[in-house]
Amino acid sequence: MNQIARVSGDFVPMTSGTPDPAEREAADRKAAARQEILTAPVFRTLMKLALPTTAVLFAQTAACVVEAFYVGFLGTDALAGVALVFPVFMLMMTMSNSGIGSGVASAVARAIGAGRQEDADALMLHAVALAVIFGLIFTFGTAVFGRALYAAMGGAAGALDAASSYSSYLFAGSVPIWIVNLLAAALRGSGNVRVPALVTLVGAMILIPASPAFIFGLGPIPPLGIAGAGLAFGLYYGGASLVLLAYMASGRSGLRLKGGALQRRLMVDILRVGVPVAVTTVQTNLIVVIVTGMFGLFGTHALAGYGAASRLDYVIIPLLFGFASAVLTMVGITMGAGDVARARRIAWVGAVTGAAITGAIGLLVALFPEQAWLYLFSEEAEVLAPASTYLRIVAPFYGVFGLAFVIGFAAQGAGKAAWPFLAVSARMLVAVGIGWLAVVAFGAGPTTLSAIVAASLVAYAIVGLAAMFSRSVWGNQLATNAGNSESAPTR
Repeated sequence: MNQIARVSGDFVPMTSGTPDPAEREAADRKAAARQEILTAPVFRTLMKLALPTTAVLFAQTAACVVEAFYVGFLGTDALAGVALVFPVFMLMMTMSNSGIGSGVASAVARAIGAGRQEDADALMLHAVALAVIFGLIFTFGTAVFGRALYAAMGGAAGALDAASSYSSYLFAGSVPIWIVNLLAAALRGSGNVRVPALVTLVGAMILIPASPAFIFGLGPIPPLGIAGAGLAFGLYYGGASLVLLAYMASGRSGLRLKGGALQRRLMVDILRVGVPVAVTTVQTNLIVVIVTGMFGLFGTHALAGYGAASRLDYVIIPLLFGFASAVLTMVGITMGAGDVARARRIAWVGAVTGAAITGAIGLLVALFPEQAWLYLFSEEAEVLAPASTYLRIVAPFYGVFGLAFVIGFAAQGAGKAAWPFLAVSARMLVAVGIGWLAVVAFGAGPTTLSAIVAASLVAYAIVGLAAMFSRSVWGNQLATNAGNSESAPTR
């Protein structure tokens, strides 16, 4: 049976029989990654971890954008139908990636940082068990309640039929999607960003040509319309889940998926971070669902326009997720090793970097909304008008959104999920509470609603910033810094 011996801060596999060269190589890579996170310059290490994940998640998101481009050829009803389903799909993706996935990544990172290799391995089985449970919840939940939900969001007639058809095929593959995302989160938590990046990149390369083949038909494949877009997603994730399960079972990743009994303490370690963060993802997507419903009150064209514009909101999330997941891993391993001051420096560097990137994107799109984004989906004046208004008002605040988003992941890496919950709650209070009151009670239009959404991002950032000055997250390190004017320089 494999054991792990700690030698000068690194972890070396000790085997009772002949060592497995692949497992030894994986353990050596993991030890080197851990040492780099604990000692190397922060920004360089952050970029090394973040860029592969960011690049491929951006490619995956590009596949979603291309899909919407193809669906646009099916007409306004189809585009509006995708807009209705998209918030629910992104709820599942964000719950699995940055909700429960953050719990998995945080637990793995802290276990590796503290040298608990057996716990890190055992967490893989717990991740798969959670993937099956949550995946089935989404499959059956959307099958039973999906059409009623889309109707409540403003879907009617052809748009509602399109949403129902797309949803039934898309969510049939929920379990494989959860397996892929939770195992990828575990790998990122161990500092292995290469394999999750490769799986996602290959998937995007397959999905981009497969989606139009299933939508419009190709050779023996019949034209399935909007249902074909959902089917293409399901087929990709089904294959990707089998690849990742086999890889994790082989031990070549530095983490091994193997059978055994589930342990309450490890499940709690995942869920004490994962559940509060999952709640924040529910809140985030509920904001989009309710705001979608409010735009639906202004008619089908306004709904389609908001769907096209707000898809950019979701595009910047994977872009941020690359940096945020790297921050989570670095903070988790560093906190596990006891270096709280360095963990807080990592959080600041990541947050400022995320804000700078998303802020630049937001300003560009605010200046040129049609040319930079909206013409990808529609050229109808009735669709472009509300969409352009939304982006000109909301996009300039993407920078503050990016800042708070990354800070939330830093808190998760430290095992403190309350602050992200509070930040998203503040955003929800403004966007949903004040927005609904303005539209329903006072008859506000799309412009006012867009301004309220922008204000909600500012509220989100204010609460997020407060986490960076909280002793509940960083302990006595703040007090130590206050009493020591010569604190260690940022590397």
